[in-house]
Amino acid sequence: MSYVDEVIERVIRENPNEPEFHQAVKEVLLSLRPVIEANEAQYRRDALLERLVNPERQIKFRVPWIDDQGNAHVNTGYRVQFNSAIGPYKGGLRLHPSVNLGIIKFLGFEQIFKNSLTGLPIGGGKGGSDFDPKGKSDREIMSFCQNFMSELCKYIGADTDVPAGDIGVGAREIGYMFGEYKKIRGMFAGVLTGKGLPFGGSLARTEATGYGLLYITEEALKCRGQSLEGKTVVVSGAGNVAIYAIEKAQQLGAKVVTCSDSNGWIYDPNGIDLAALKQIKEVKRQRLTEYLKYRPDAQYHEGRGVWQIPCDIALPCATQNELGIEDARQLVANGVTAVAEGANMPSTEEAAAYFRAEGVLFLPAKAANAGGVATSALEMSQNSERLHWTFEEVDQKLKSIMIDVYHNIDDAAKKYGVEGDYVVGANIAGFEKVMAAMNAQGIV
Repeated sequence: MSYVDEVIERVIRENPNEPEFHQAVKEVLLSLRPVIEANEAQYRRDALLERLVNPERQIKFRVPWIDDQGNAHVNTGYRVQFNSAIGPYKGGLRLHPSVNLGIIKFLGFEQIFKNSLTGLPIGGGKGGSDFDPKGKSDREIMSFCQNFMSELCKYIGADTDVPAGDIGVGAREIGYMFGEYKKIRGMFAGVLTGKGLPFGGSLARTEATGYGLLYITEEALKCRGQSLEGKTVVVSGAGNVAIYAIEKAQQLGAKVVTCSDSNGWIYDPNGIDLAALKQIKEVKRQRLTEYLKYRPDAQYHEGRGVWQIPCDIALPCATQNELGIEDARQLVANGVTAVAEGANMPSTEEAAAYFRAEGVLFLPAKAANAGGVATSALEMSQNSERLHWTFEEVDQKLKSIMIDVYHNIDDAAKKYGVEGDYVVGANIAGFEKVMAAMNAQGIV
């Protein structure tokens, strides 16, 4: 049995009931096979892959909090510090009922390669809790965030581990966590990113993941003699990534016709009304059923179904494994030419393979949604230097980083004889930098 297959088998055996983590490891290691097999004796001797797939540290803790009726609740908090070979751990905090150790490990593992692709000195980590912020008051969310940080603060720091936001964690939650960290530790440090502008946040951070998704898509199309101008785009999600992907797509001349939330989805053949969407989701925190009050001619459907709408470009921006093989077949049958992942691993393994087999331009999440963590790292730089860059400065740096990410994964794919396969290209390009750092630092 090859070294790659041995390690995959071991991961599945030693991490039972963690299918997302298994999926992430398999996707990465299988695409790394040509690199691993060329150096198998050395990597096996140094247990390189075993060190790569095992987190440096896994932290699990209870989070008690009090609701508005005075009742106590207990949730579980996690922080997985996966790999610090190229810099401090960096990765978001997710608050969602689906969160468990396997989800956090999958996200942290992906983060290693995503962070490497940005070219910035940041390692891979991830955290969060099974707490559900939906339907909670500001006071309840503050109670949870303060208690969550009272334990997490023992393990993070500006040069150690710098968490950010993810699903369920926006500026409000980051603010509560930062305030508690500052109170407990007695210092004002750049220990969290995604902060509010008055206390060390960065302009363009809110827009970064969605904007970055479109910058890399634009560059990939440009290199094929195409553009976003006049293209029909289907987007899933209605959170931070989706909203700003829609905004940038519209700025670049595309027509976005869908968005979705956990209850249902909107089809607006005239193009999504971005102002209405922001009002519903960012201001009023309502469900998408409210969209019809702004655009009565649009259609609202319960459940899922955005991928049945004919389009040129699909941007899955909701959550992991939201786009399955049947969705992929429907998209291809309807003429999709490009799929770029805004969420983390939103396409199933079978769907991603189908797109690649059918010649669809497929940009995987670890490359396509790297704009968020890249701008988080830019926020870290501003905090360290006690500087505050303009929106235009940050946005230009973000665009430059995403263009470089595309060319790095394109070059890696060509180097290993799989031109156009950006899953392989992204994994190899991200791995090579991490591998070099791990080898240089010894068996640690």
